[in-house]
Amino acid sequence: MIRKTGLAVAFVAALGLVAGGTAVAADDFFKGKTIRVVVGYAPGGGYDTYTRQIVRHMGKHIPGNPNFIVQNMTGAGSLVSANYLQKRAKRDGTVLGCWNSGYVTFQALGDPKVRIKAEELTWIGAPVKGIPACVFMGWSGVKTLKDITDPNKPIKVGGTRAGSTGVDLPKLLNKTVGTNFDVVSGYSGTATSRIAMQSKEVAGACWGWESIRVTARAMLDAKGDDKLIPVLTHRKIPDPELNDALIIPDLIEKRGGKQQLATYRGWVNQYEFQRPLSAPPGLPADRVKILRDAFDKTMKDPQFLKEAKNSKLIIESVTGKEIEGFVGQILGMPQEAKDALSPILLRKRK
Repeated sequence: MIRKTGLAVAFVAALGLVAGGTAVAADDFFKGKTIRVVVGYAPGGGYDTYTRQIVRHMGKHIPGNPNFIVQNMTGAGSLVSANYLQKRAKRDGTVLGCWNSGYVTFQALGDPKVRIKAEELTWIGAPVKGIPACVFMGWSGVKTLKDITDPNKPIKVGGTRAGSTGVDLPKLLNKTVGTNFDVVSGYSGTATSRIAMQSKEVAGACWGWESIRVTARAMLDAKGDDKLIPVLTHRKIPDPELNDALIIPDLIEKRGGKQQLATYRGWVNQYEFQRPLSAPPGLPADRVKILRDAFDKTMKDPQFLKEAKNSKLIIESVTGKEIEGFVGQILGMPQEAKDALSPILLRKRK
């Protein structure tokens, strides 16, 4: 009996050593390392701004306190960076990505140019839930529903490419509300879209309000022709600048009906996790936990939150596990929703 008990104790102790060794190995892995975060848009936009703010703090919550660097890998509205993360990035936790979650929707629709498999990627977390909005320059005179639905006056709006809010939302609004937006695509990000608005190449643009209120602050604070005016928003938040903005779902239901609203809902689910950090497939489980824990701690870090508040960044964080659930919902959207969205979003793509 004593011998059996001794063997049992020895066996448990051995398991503890193995488990402890694994934990130590995981904790030591990031020591002396540099984590590269590939951002799919140009510097100065919302994706870049949020990511840089996060990584300034995230390293201190990771054992070994690794350094972070941000690399802007632009192209195809962040699709280049998304495909890179899926196919080519190191699968050891030293490469993360921040790209447009709209490509999960395009994967669901069967777009052949989207080579990600969102269900395989490692989701770390997202700092905010999106608030799609459309804004227009004072010089354009666009302020009301009548202005944006005038069939005789097309309104030029700037965007990157299909898969981005700047391109997809105006197309959806044309279909569901009857707006008359003429989408000009090809801009590298929101920063270049802002320049296009100021130079009168386009009258406005649609992207996340959480980005607009930070990256376009000077334009929102301007006067007269130079002022940027919020005209449409997905939802209201406690922000007086959105008080006069039209609510998109309300407009769609009123002018297009419940079927059109369902189509919009199928698209807008991607905004439940905006500007997410993700890693390639196949990341070891212990490193996934370390990175997710570090992200979650950063979202509660008083210093980070103070800086975010000073920068007017909206923080409404989403965990990696929650993102997995939203990805499942998008990829599992009903066929009727896919049938309605495909001709709007995939039409005339090159």
